[in-house]
Amino acid sequence: MATTQAVDASTELRRQVEAAKSASPALGWATREQKDAVLHRAAALLRERSDVIVAANAEDVAEASSHLSEAMIDRLKLTPERVSALAASLEDLALLDDPVGETIDSTTTDSGLEIERVRVPLGVIASVYESRPNVTIDIGAICLKSGNASVLRGGREALRSNRILADALRDALSDNGLPADAIQLVRQTDRALVGELLAMDDLIDLMVPRGGQALINRVRKEASMAVVAGGVGICHTYIDSAADLAMAIEVVDNAKRRRVSICNALDVMLVHESVAPQFLSELGRRWAGDGPTPVELRADDRARELLSTTPANVHPAGSEDFDTEFLSLTAAVGVVNDADAALAHIAEHGSGHSEAVITADEALGQRFLREVDAAAVYVNASTQFTDGGQFGLGAEVGISTGKLHARGPMGLRELTSYKWVIRGDGHIRPV
Repeated sequence: MATTQAVDASTELRRQVEAAKSASPALGWATREQKDAVLHRAAALLRERSDVIVAANAEDVAEASSHLSEAMIDRLKLTPERVSALAASLEDLALLDDPVGETIDSTTTDSGLEIERVRVPLGVIASVYESRPNVTIDIGAICLKSGNASVLRGGREALRSNRILADALRDALSDNGLPADAIQLVRQTDRALVGELLAMDDLIDLMVPRGGQALINRVRKEASMAVVAGGVGICHTYIDSAADLAMAIEVVDNAKRRRVSICNALDVMLVHESVAPQFLSELGRRWAGDGPTPVELRADDRARELLSTTPANVHPAGSEDFDTEFLSLTAAVGVVNDADAALAHIAEHGSGHSEAVITADEALGQRFLREVDAAAVYVNASTQFTDGGQFGLGAEVGISTGKLHARGPMGLRELTSYKWVIRGDGHIRPV
């Protein structure tokens, strides 16, 4: 019986991906007006179904509470306010320009051939992700707007929530004369099916994993199609000797505590030795008792000595603490001799996500922007801004820490390719 069920699940998965492939041309040819109407209808359906969504999500949360961390539960949870924000994000996405059909560049050859590069959808985009049901809406919607069909495989802990959210998108497609099959939610939770999905390069054009390092490593290793991976961020902020320390405290506090469970939250602070006594003294006091969210600090020897006179929750940094994406109220801190040491540390331990420097030294700021190899590099700003919406891209599929074919937040244009369009008048190529 178990074998029969496994075969049936495999067959159903293949059927779903084939259905997405068959539906993708209709979505690729759809007008902006059609796609925007779907987004507005989906927003309305989310609002209408908010109580049902929140109730289903409460069941997911209750079931997951026994084995997921507090940070992961925060990612999983949907409230009426969060559902409303999802609906608003769909309406905001509808306001953005449609990239499909955009002429990237054009030229006319000496022989009179007119040659253009024109944006086209990629086709079918699949995503494997964990915990966060909002990703179902984010990825399904941005794929829709960019003319791509989508295959969505969320974590089992969010299955009830994901079903209702995906149905809202599918119903909105049907209500506007477009094929609901252009959005497919994989409803089977067998992890073996992920491996089968990763082998479907004949149907899937791009795979986007969203989750922890183990998931991303598996997808990179096993996927037979192109992969754009990201989301794992070991994000640093370096407080320079020329920093405005009042500014530094506020920026670091925001980068860590605004929302701890996202990939662009601060993980590591590096502090110049000349300002470390003052900076760490103030930060240690703030993070020890400012509000309901104290922060545990994993400190190197020099930082630990300076923090010992504060009420902060301080522990010696272990061998892995400067290579950890905490996703919690924990941060590593080290004291460095100079900017060279900070840059060297980031080069060795950074994940290519988001890095920041706090300094009034314009030359150092420019050097930091030039030398740090990351998708997003900041001077005097919180790394929590690394987000498609904050960058003016609308929703995002994810944040790529690679360099091909997209880097940083992946918005609408990053979900397109291009084709060459050539117009002639009986042109033939000479022998």
